[in-house]
Amino acid sequence: MIPPFDELRDYLAHIRIVHHIHGRIRLKLVSGYESLAGRGRQARRFQSILDRTPGIHAVRVNPLARSCSVEYDPRLIPAEAWGDFLAGVDSPAAAALEQLLREIHGEIRHEEL
Repeated sequence: MIPPFDELRDYLAHIRIVHHIHGRIRLKLVSGYESLAGRGRQARRFQSILDRTPGIHAVRVNPLARSCSVEYDPRLIPAEAWGDFLAGVDSPAAAALEQLLREIHGEIRHEEL
């Protein structure tokens, strides 16, 4: 079952951008997060949301390496949205990305009911 978005948001607070070029970003789960099993579950949940998000073309998650590569359309998701969203910066770009993720998260939770 997909957790509430706030729980997912807590997970995202442990993610850092390690590489970013136009249309492709690599994210890393920083140390200090819960067990490997927990990381795997959260990573799969995160991937299922990203896989269905408009503007995202491909997602590759490696739970053992604690990394995720995302190919996206920068016309739909501005490049600055990622950094702002993960850092908790209140910007229009971050708000747009969060709205997309919340909508998909809600759809997945609804399907599971």
